[in-house]
Amino acid sequence: MVHRLTDLTKNQSGTIIGFDETDAGLSIRLREIGFAEGDNVTPLHFGFFGKNPISVRVNGALIALRRDDASAILVQTQTEARI
Repeated sequence: MVHRLTDLTKNQSGTIIGFDETDAGLSIRLREIGFAEGDNVTPLHFGFFGKNPISVRVNGALIALRRDDASAILVQTQTEARI
């Protein structure tokens, strides 16, 4: 099942399976800062106001994203990948 990165809970890992292509410029920017299909991503912290920004770990790097940008990242959770 496909989820958005914003659907994951704190410390729940997922594998990036793609990007929401409604904004091609956003998917290009996300790739430029280090997000790619097949990478493992884990939300580590959500901001206090509207859960914005979101701090995630991807490829050993810590990256902060706006919630709207993070919602464009499509993931599959680790438990679903094993089924």
